Amino acid sequence: MQLVTEPYLTQVNRWPKTGRHILAQYDDQLIVVYQAYHPAIGNFATKHGYFGGEFSFERMSWIKTNFLWMMYRCGWGTKNGQKVVLAIWIKRLAFDEILAKAVHSSYVPELYPDKSAWQRELKQSQVRLQWDPDHHPFGAKLKRRAIQLGLCGQVLAAYARDWIANIEDISDFVQKQRQNINSDCAELITPRETVYSVFDSETQTKLRLSACTE
Repeated sequence: MQLVTEPYLTQVNRWPKTGRHILAQYDDQLIVVYQAYHPAIGNFATKHGYFGGEFSFERMSWIKTNFLWMMYRCGWGTKNGQKVVLAIWIKRLAFDEILAKAVHSSYVPELYPDKSAWQRELKQSQVRLQWDPDHHPFGAKLKRRAIQLGLCGQVLAAYARDWIANIEDISDFVQKQRQNINSDCAELITPRETVYSVFDSETQTKLRLSACTE
């Protein structure tokens, strides 16, 4: 497996406890996002290194940078249609472009002159942004928020074909670590994640990112 991993307990103490943060595994060129699918889509993507076959370009496709948020959504790979968990390396330049195009899925008064302005921008956008509660490995909600990004239209087409550097099926790793969730999570191993910095000030403001103070 190409993901870099660390004990969960080593990481959790350095992650922010509250606020809106993009937790992710990344390097100078690439960032990892996660998705979970049924085998027909997941196996095609793993084999070919892009999305095709039964993958739908007519509906919004959501990507997540945070492993534990993905595990909450897919039930650690146990939910129907989400049993093949993929780690997808995409170009950081592309990810930054996604962030720059994102529009909040719910109205944020601080960002728009009125609700109608937000609705117009949302209708035209090909990237939907949501900040949802992050979750403990057991599933309990945390005060920290995790990002997920919904892609459609030309952005989804570019993501599925052009922006991906590598796709890895991590389902076996997920199932092994699901067995390591116990009262203290002492044996739990997760992908190493740190806060992803967004340097464009306009994008920072639009995303409503929190400052790292912890």
